[in-house]
Amino acid sequence: MKKQAMLPRRTFLRTLAAASLAPTLRAQDAEKFPPVRAITHGPKFHWFAYYDKFQFDPSDLLVLANEADFEGRSPTRDEVIRVGMVDLKDGDKWIELGESRAWNWQQGAMLQWVPGTESSVMWNDREGDHFVCHIMDVRTGKKRTIPHPIYALSADGKWGVSPDFRRLNDTRPGYGYAGVPDPNRDVLAPEDAGIWKTDMETGKQSLLLSFADVAKVEQPGGFSNGSKHWFNHLLVAPGGKRFTFLHRWRGEAEGKSWKTRQFTVGADGRDLHLLNPSGRVSHFVWRDATHILAYAGWDEQLWRFQVFEDRTNKAQAIDGMLPTDGHCTYLPGNQWILCDTYPDAARHQKPYLFHLATGRVHLLGGFHSPKEYTGEWRCDTHPRSSRSGEFACIDSPHEGARQLHLIDLRPVTG
Repeated sequence: MKKQAMLPRRTFLRTLAAASLAPTLRAQDAEKFPPVRAITHGPKFHWFAYYDKFQFDPSDLLVLANEADFEGRSPTRDEVIRVGMVDLKDGDKWIELGESRAWNWQQGAMLQWVPGTESSVMWNDREGDHFVCHIMDVRTGKKRTIPHPIYALSADGKWGVSPDFRRLNDTRPGYGYAGVPDPNRDVLAPEDAGIWKTDMETGKQSLLLSFADVAKVEQPGGFSNGSKHWFNHLLVAPGGKRFTFLHRWRGEAEGKSWKTRQFTVGADGRDLHLLNPSGRVSHFVWRDATHILAYAGWDEQLWRFQVFEDRTNKAQAIDGMLPTDGHCTYLPGNQWILCDTYPDAARHQKPYLFHLATGRVHLLGGFHSPKEYTGEWRCDTHPRSSRSGEFACIDSPHEGARQLHLIDLRPVTG
């Protein structure tokens, strides 16, 4: 990929100034923020987790969530969470749907509404020594199980892709599942594991890309000695013809850290394209079938939100977004970007809307994250838009424990 031109100094300094002002939240600022309310409550803990999946049903009245009896530590093999939904039209009533033994704090059990359906949800679980996926119609209560876990679904809900959750549990705690050891734990780039594609109707699975396949793709500067490879963060493009994923590795030179590059590939595992080889890629989302918004670096100093064009070496920086990492999605219509920040010096997390036409940042609030919420069991806000784009839901512990909070976006978006 070609190195991108640096931003004009005036533009870059203006963006840094906006970021430096954002953490300064005063009491009167609360009057400027849109309405927010908790939709789950204790004594149990609730969260949805990741930001790139459907949390709201098509009516925007049923909101999915996970429920746990504890927080503040890693889950063990047999600890169970409940999965369910909040009924906004019935006083935020909690409706339990099932349970899972395949979950983590950052992404739950991959609970989500199945695209292309009105009332079907899916989530991962463990049965004995293997992971599975449940699909349930919440109207009828009918449930079926396929013998493989799923990470991301196609736009029509007919197929899904998944990484090796066993390997993730070793390489990136907080993203894999406990309970099934990785048979390739000591293999740096296995040939018999990687990214699988699963038919959601039949449960038939095929290996699309192995770790060995992707490790053979040349990396500028090469891989450091002893590099162990893994995949994470898969997402299917609108239209379902391609998907993207992160390839990460850690060797002697990386120490406790890791490096990352981003690929796209056809739904059949062909036409593999190295989208960003910089070693510096974080959160991303598809804008449309050929463009990806990602927080990524193009040199050792500058990280930025950029829009990458698939199967090319083109990337365009987004001028005006806060120059800090965040969990980004587009509201319907692609005129607004919903994002957030990690805790600042005062440990405030700040979801915000960015208006592409005007380049303005609209803060949605400052939510305090107690210092105990760090590392694997941190509670990122991970803002998720409703299907209409009128509301956002966040996970936040600012009232003492992680719960779901609903933000009305209409005062901002009009």
